[in-house]
Amino acid sequence: MTIAEKLLQQLTDTFGSQLQNTRLEYGEVTIEVAADDYLDVCKKLRDDKAFAFEILIDLCGIDYSTYGQDEWNTDASGSGFSRGVDGTQSGRLKFGDEIPVSTTDGKRYAVISHLLSIKNNQRLRLRVFAEDDAYPVVKSVVELWNGVNWFEREAFDLYGIHFDGHPDLRRLLTDYGFVGHPFRKDFPLIGNVEMRYDEEKKRVVYEPVSIEPRVLVPRTIRDQNSSMHINPQTEDEG
Repeated sequence: MTIAEKLLQQLTDTFGSQLQNTRLEYGEVTIEVAADDYLDVCKKLRDDKAFAFEILIDLCGIDYSTYGQDEWNTDASGSGFSRGVDGTQSGRLKFGDEIPVSTTDGKRYAVISHLLSIKNNQRLRLRVFAEDDAYPVVKSVVELWNGVNWFEREAFDLYGIHFDGHPDLRRLLTDYGFVGHPFRKDFPLIGNVEMRYDEEKKRVVYEPVSIEPRVLVPRTIRDQNSSMHINPQTEDEG
């Protein structure tokens, strides 16, 4: 039995029905728990000597609203890549457009943590889904791993996931007056507003974005007799 298989067995024996899902892939263990059990499970993972996950390496949010879908049909050819095929994705949204809130049957927002036990030389991935898509909330684990403070603030800022019990849940990367959450899949890539300095008003003003969304596709031009990437204009000039 490998270290990962042993860990998965210990987790199953300890938490039982609290584990909604378990997975062992590529030598790594992933477990999923309900939002109501999240904090309790985290405490045991940190304090139980059998696990001793004393370090939370990373925490991030995920929006599963378009999971399994893609705007691109990315088959490559000698002349480049194919174009976008799904016009309902966020890459084509502009100010005032609407997109379905969720296109999946399951819950939309999840929080994923990566835990490390130096004592036992083990790693673990932990996922918890927020129960309410309209107001996603999970418990904060700052009291267990204080280094997660800014990770939770980042997930709140970019995904709008609230962390109940966080001591200072404020935006971290966007402007104080920013509206919306940039990593949500219903947020336009061009944003909703733009800012400029108004000479007459002598202050910065915010306005709806004036640019049109363009979905660009990378294209590489290759010489038929060479594997190197060549720009025809450069060849002519040379």
